[in-house]
Amino acid sequence: MTTPEPVDVIVVGAGPTGVTAAALLARYGIRCLVLDRWSDVYPMPRAVHLDDEVYRILGRLGVADSFAAVSRPALGLRLLDSDHHVLAEFTRDRQVGVHGYPQANMFDQPALEGVLRAHLATLPTVTFRGDVEVTAVDQVAHDRVRVVFEDRETGTVGVAQAAFVLGCDGANSLVRNSIGATMIDLGFEQRWLVVDIETDHELGAWEGVHQVCDTQRAATYMRIGDRRHRWEFRLLDGESAADFETAGALAPLVAPWTGSIPAEDLVLHRITDYTFRAQIADRWRDRRIFLLGDAAHLTPPFIGQGMGVGLRDALNLSWKVAGVLGGGLDERWLDTYETERRPHAKGLIALAVWMGRAMTGGGRIGDIARGVLAPRLGRVPGLSHRVTDSTTPPLRGRTVALDRGRHGLAGTLCPNFPEHGAGACTRFDDGPAAGRFALVTAAPVSCHTRSLVAERGGVIVDVVPGTPLHGWLKVGNVRAALVRPDGTVLVAGRSACALAYRIPSFHPRPFRREYGDRRRQRLRFAGFASETIPMGTSTEAPADRSGLPPDDGDRRGRPRVPRA
Repeated sequence: MTTPEPVDVIVVGAGPTGVTAAALLARYGIRCLVLDRWSDVYPMPRAVHLDDEVYRILGRLGVADSFAAVSRPALGLRLLDSDHHVLAEFTRDRQVGVHGYPQANMFDQPALEGVLRAHLATLPTVTFRGDVEVTAVDQVAHDRVRVVFEDRETGTVGVAQAAFVLGCDGANSLVRNSIGATMIDLGFEQRWLVVDIETDHELGAWEGVHQVCDTQRAATYMRIGDRRHRWEFRLLDGESAADFETAGALAPLVAPWTGSIPAEDLVLHRITDYTFRAQIADRWRDRRIFLLGDAAHLTPPFIGQGMGVGLRDALNLSWKVAGVLGGGLDERWLDTYETERRPHAKGLIALAVWMGRAMTGGGRIGDIARGVLAPRLGRVPGLSHRVTDSTTPPLRGRTVALDRGRHGLAGTLCPNFPEHGAGACTRFDDGPAAGRFALVTAAPVSCHTRSLVAERGGVIVDVVPGTPLHGWLKVGNVRAALVRPDGTVLVAGRSACALAYRIPSFHPRPFRREYGDRRRQRLRFAGFASETIPMGTSTEAPADRSGLPPDDGDRRGRPRVPRA
């Protein structure tokens, strides 16, 4: 029996969610052990799409450029009838969204996992053990969890303990079973054929997602790489992947896209049948054991959020765990993981189910209705933007980590606007606010408030009038927003001083970045300036030219608590 070195967190499962969680924790110096039953990346493609919010998570890890090299933006969505006539087309009016990355991105999952694994190998606080089977997960003390695993080649048994265990071990999760959680069926199940083909020929197809709206043979097509193409076809009763394993059997399905390309020039990379389900775990946590990704939820693919929901889980939980382990947060912050993520994931699952039924259900009447309505929808002003908008719903609730109140910015993501210029950082996440609490403000801030924020481990971002972030605050009818380490707005209001008192003490192990002179820093990036002034320094508050609502602090500078 072997016992690895002590670690803070054990991650069970090294898919995209597990590796992302470990990498995010490593940025706070958290020691992680990652266990997976495969020694290398699972070679079969599965997920093929992520949006700009999830791309932003990759940017936080520093692998955005590597992902760009193995992905391609998608133009939008095209709805087709059973004869492949275009019913409606929804094209994105811009490739790069408010988070600084393309809004829809197609990729081959093994390529993305290769990027993530390569990054993981560079992190000194992360240990990866592949080709092992986790056999037990037990809570042995109020602050310790034990994991037992077996080497699949030698049969050697290993035991490891940590303060937290993150179950990222997929739909058949052993971690989920260990905490007694069960999956709740949300009432959707369809069997589909998934086909991945490589070819050197150009198909000449529109560079977006093609959705064939047909009750009998619904289909989806998308180009996911220079040579790689993905098709999905709804299976009829009694059909299976075995019925389409030959080129002759498959040809009628893909012919509308491949045309006269010889069958021998189409290399079948994978063909399998898959059951699309909508499910969510009845609970995501037992004390210090958490569920993430497919262990907690299963999403039909119609809005391309299956993998992305898992990466959002990792981002939401990682900084909270880091804060509790040594950063000054109490365990109430851990309670907010499920209360925030479960409703958000359930909402995306419901949207995916609705989209699937709207595009493929209803029988013959549904096909007729789509043929009549879809062309008219394509001409509705502004609808194309709404269909292709990658923004997901805001987080909801009123907890220590989120105060929706009456200001609409709370629960949404702070934008990550890009700006290109000599000597300038390009995005909000590239600056000192990354991974910390940030007070984004267009209102003047006193030296006392600056000192308070610094003492609690936060950073103040002074927004320059006329810039995108200034416009974001103005649209939200606020002068300031308190942004969490994951980029979500905790609370917004008119008094920057009042919001400063909402910042918790957050001092996890050092975030390894340098921003110049420690005594005084002044940076300009993404259209705003951030200034850190040491305690005891005297400065006059700048004149207010923001054009935003007035600060609601009193005349003596004392803060008023933001109104709910």
